[in-house]
Amino acid sequence: MREQFVIEGNHPLQGEVTVSGNKNAALKMLPACLLTDEPITLTNVPDIADVRVTLELLRRLGVDVEQLGDHRVRVHARQITTHELDREMCIRTRASIVFAGPMLARMGRVRFAPPGGDVIGRRRLDTHILALQRLGAQVEFDGQFAMWTDGLRGTDILLDEASVTATENAVMAAVLAPGTTVLRNVASEPHVQNLCHMLNGMGARITGIGTNRLTIEGVERLHGGEFRVEADYLEVVSYIGAAVVTGGEIRIRQADPQYLDMAALVFRKLGVTWQIDGPDVIVPRSQSLTIERDLGNQIPEIKAQPWPAFPSDMMSIALTVATQSAGTVLFHEWMYNSRFFFTDKLTAMGARIFLCDPHRAVVHGPTVLRAVSRITSPDIRAGMALLLAALCARGTTTISNIGQIDRGYERVEEKLRGLGAYIRREPAQA
Repeated sequence: MREQFVIEGNHPLQGEVTVSGNKNAALKMLPACLLTDEPITLTNVPDIADVRVTLELLRRLGVDVEQLGDHRVRVHARQITTHELDREMCIRTRASIVFAGPMLARMGRVRFAPPGGDVIGRRRLDTHILALQRLGAQVEFDGQFAMWTDGLRGTDILLDEASVTATENAVMAAVLAPGTTVLRNVASEPHVQNLCHMLNGMGARITGIGTNRLTIEGVERLHGGEFRVEADYLEVVSYIGAAVVTGGEIRIRQADPQYLDMAALVFRKLGVTWQIDGPDVIVPRSQSLTIERDLGNQIPEIKAQPWPAFPSDMMSIALTVATQSAGTVLFHEWMYNSRFFFTDKLTAMGARIFLCDPHRAVVHGPTVLRAVSRITSPDIRAGMALLLAALCARGTTTISNIGQIDRGYERVEEKLRGLGAYIRREPAQA
């Protein structure tokens, strides 16, 4: 059933919220369970659409999956009954691609349909293929990918781009490969680190975690255990943005704030600050919301770059916050050529945004946003950004295609209502 959010805006948020586990970590830690025939328990697993698809992919491979409640999942891949991933499930999530590495390592072969996911521009698979081929995989494509190997072996790999999922695929393929694998130009995002720490906890030997160079000494087998999915730093920033644009004051609990340093630097340019209290983040009501000029009184640029720089997935939230900040700022998203295509919806709500080209947008604020009768969520992050805009707009806004938001945010309307938002979920109109 298709659903929609109806939001009455212009109500300051106040109170406490606990964010869910990192979506991008959970979607890789679950396939990593295929690397051992012993049971693994993952805690703090977010109950979101993409995770449910990934769990179903595991089940259809013959894996025992038990949801224990309280965001705990037990996965026992004592046997894998097929090497072919379910086509319908693959096209529903981008993360299906990361089954390739662990399946090659455990089974020696895998077949799967091209992955689905957000429509935010071209997302290359070349880096995955090249890395797996270097490890000893053979690859064919006939509308579906077929990969097989007579034995993966450690080697030196220079990734042609610092792709998060290609890094994760290569790491999972290499942990059981005899010899030493050196991965250079790798991604080092928090979810990559979370996965690598889990693998080491299973008996893998990975060094260089958090850097752009990983060294992996292949081991004969991995064992089970219990591992925690860390907090979703993108969800943390989303709730920071929601508090700021509504003029609210909130505490975000169990936020793993060690991953927010770059976000703090960038949001300070927009006149936004927060405080750290142990594992929590406190967003105060008093925000300057004035854009900080660069030296020489130049217009500042916020640019998406590989971690530990400002991540692409935060751009939509930051851009929406900028519509409420006094001044002008340039956003530069070089990775995805459709990331900013949601800005026409913000413009319809009254924002002053000039889309220079698919990769650059100039925002001039502040502007009073007004509700629109109906807008559509195009992808996960743009959908959340539009939800923030609706929360601060005057009047009532309806957001459709919220299944996109549900893919990345757990019970978002319940959490927002707990903070005082006027939002409800209802069946979508035909």
